[in-house]
Amino acid sequence: MFENLTGRLSQVVKTLRGEARLTETNTQDALREVRVALLEADVALPVVRDFIARVRERALGQDVVGSLTPGQALVGVVHRELVNLMGEAASGLNLATTPPAVILMAGLQGSGKTTSTGKLAKMLREQQRKKVLLVSCDIYRPAAIEQLKTLAAQVEVDFFASDAAQKPADIASAAVAFARTHHHDVLIVDTAGRLAIDDAMMAEIRELHGLLKPIETLFVVDAMQGQDAVNVAKAFADALPLTGVVLTKLDGDARGGAALSVRQVTGAPIKFAGIGEKLDGLEAFHPERMASRILGMGDVLSLIEDVHRSVDRDEAEKFARKLKSGKGFDLEDFKQQVGQMKKMGGVAALIDKLPGQLAQAAGNAQMDDGQLRRIEGIINSMTPRERSKPELLKASRKRRIATGAGVSVQEVNRLLAQFEQTQKMMKMMAKGGMAKMMRSMKGMLPGMR
Repeated sequence: MFENLTGRLSQVVKTLRGEARLTETNTQDALREVRVALLEADVALPVVRDFIARVRERALGQDVVGSLTPGQALVGVVHRELVNLMGEAASGLNLATTPPAVILMAGLQGSGKTTSTGKLAKMLREQQRKKVLLVSCDIYRPAAIEQLKTLAAQVEVDFFASDAAQKPADIASAAVAFARTHHHDVLIVDTAGRLAIDDAMMAEIRELHGLLKPIETLFVVDAMQGQDAVNVAKAFADALPLTGVVLTKLDGDARGGAALSVRQVTGAPIKFAGIGEKLDGLEAFHPERMASRILGMGDVLSLIEDVHRSVDRDEAEKFARKLKSGKGFDLEDFKQQVGQMKKMGGVAALIDKLPGQLAQAAGNAQMDDGQLRRIEGIINSMTPRERSKPELLKASRKRRIATGAGVSVQEVNRLLAQFEQTQKMMKMMAKGGMAKMMRSMKGMLPGMR
């Protein structure tokens, strides 16, 4: 999402190379570029003005310390101010109340509110072991109640039935009573949205808030809305005492201004970011990590967390034992590694968290999710014996596999070349040759060529 902004800021650093210190002149020129970059990213104008003023105040006259160049010094200032702009520290949910803890979801229709409700329920059930109940008070949108019911079944949480003939306030009251008597820890209430802000919607959600007295009132906003997101955020912040923001579609190709504007406009911390359509595509929002990603520094901590969540520990230990025993790395193992990468959100999610140069290298290596799917398709077209003994794969077998997978023989050969490189890396790991492995890693990830 922040590709253009990242590129612009990188250019600012390059222009400052060779300067001895940050002066009023070179800082002014650099900040002009930063200002244009933020405006092009659709950040709200008042937010841009305040941000630039704070960066200028902290950057002017700052001496270069140690090996830092003026460009790096300015990036340090910009990073700190981006973190301040987005909320300084990660802010989790506050569920410290007599059960059920009520979470009210607010936002416009199409912002991803219902899907985010399902994602949040899944996160609470799996990561915090909470007993969750979902209820929909959206009696206006066709199939809204059915959609939430389906999501509840998919994430394996309870659902409180309602219908369009009921009043939202009656549904909410009944859901709270049900949650209390059935010992639910959390009740998440999905509310009605509109295509635009109107008085009726705001009056209804204020009534629900007064009735439910939620411990968390989360505003769900589409990160791809740009300037409109700021106006919507302000209207909801004026109507409700918001406790947090959920940014959806943060993996989209929009300019990302909402992520940099919504915190300052609402005064509420960004608590979660929605990435992708899958129900595990919700992650805690870390301002410092997001600032690092915007400045091309990557987000290795989030990548490590993704690995811990996605990788099956039993399978990983089994795989490690196999390598140590000397049995070798076969095509079935290669396919499992591809599957683990897909569980982590695919190639795009991985590249997005890599530091700038590594991300660029991965992009230049033509890594993509289509390539991962082709790898799986080719290996699935092989027999179990062929997967365990790749040396059997001669011309006739390759033609049969290519036909079965719907690809060319050249694609099969490319996969086998990638497999051989990865196999060498695994042998180095088994022998403890980490330094050799690191020098040989280029082109070895599944899907790279």
